[in-house]
Amino acid sequence: MSAAPHRPASRDVAGGDFAARVVAWQRRHGRHGLPWQGQRDPYRVWLSEVMLQQTQVTTVLAYYARFLQRFPDVATLAAAPLDEVLAAWSGLGYYSRARNLHRCAQTVVDHHGGRWPEDAETLAGLPGIGRSTAAAIAAFCFGQRAAILDGNVKRVLARSLGFGDDLASTRHERALWIRACELLPADAADMPAYTQGLMDLGATVCLTRKPNCLLCPVQDACVARQEGRPEAYPVKSRKLKRTRRENWWLWLEAPGAVWLQQRPPTGVWAGLWSLPMFDDEAALDAASRGLGIAPEPQPRVEHALTHFDWTLHPRRALLPGQLDLASQLGAGRWVPLDALHQLGIPAPLARLLAATSPAPSARA
Repeated sequence: MSAAPHRPASRDVAGGDFAARVVAWQRRHGRHGLPWQGQRDPYRVWLSEVMLQQTQVTTVLAYYARFLQRFPDVATLAAAPLDEVLAAWSGLGYYSRARNLHRCAQTVVDHHGGRWPEDAETLAGLPGIGRSTAAAIAAFCFGQRAAILDGNVKRVLARSLGFGDDLASTRHERALWIRACELLPADAADMPAYTQGLMDLGATVCLTRKPNCLLCPVQDACVARQEGRPEAYPVKSRKLKRTRRENWWLWLEAPGAVWLQQRPPTGVWAGLWSLPMFDDEAALDAASRGLGIAPEPQPRVEHALTHFDWTLHPRRALLPGQLDLASQLGAGRWVPLDALHQLGIPAPLARLLAATSPAPSARA
């Protein structure tokens, strides 16, 4: 069932009372103990915002602390090799975020003297920082009146306003941005609490399914609640069609090392290090015959990504030494097993390499 067409919401939601309620609620009931809260360091706020895209807070907490220990400031991150950044990110997924982090840090250092721009518009022009992330940095760190509109906030505002237009349309999303800007508190000093309050409402109260409306500070003015169907908002008709993919991994080990290849700079797992990958078993068999080996099948690996389910078939063999395989398999290198943590490796491969017993010997 689609939501009702967009229409003006109640006076409370349309006016300044909405912001005041959100601010008061956040200060009393919102989240206050997260490590990136209560500070004005744009580097730390930026890092948390990027990590929290598509990732749960509980997962981000450990990664955030480790990442800051290795890269405590924007200059350190900018100077680091990309492989080290990807290694620190390994397991968080959506690796384009890590590549954009690295590019953004370099841009801040090279073009802004290591100082973060203070306005949302300039921030949004940095690599990987969209309008919503830029607004969060500007609001938390510089007190700028700028609206955020991430997935959680879209849900809060669409329900509160009764915004029933399809957000798959760029035109309709722009319209919601306008409404979001209209709801900002008049006093810039309230921006950190207001911005955090919208995030907290979306994460803890205005849930996708079974929202806790009785705990919401704007429940009496929420159009979706008045209609008795909050789960009908927001409307977004375009959905990703999931597909299946199947590939074969050639898993070659020498004593104490594994042969890895770097993935292309674009596409799935871009820039990460992986076992040589083949589109079908026949291609892997042909490469194996060229090497004079018969690798043994291993349990398949099932991996789910945003838009497809991936089945990977490892075929494993132990070579007598670190032979030069580049001429047969393409560019790659032998990586010591105790140095794998220094490279960006996809999480399912890292788990596979960590959990397996010694390799079987190659058979001619």
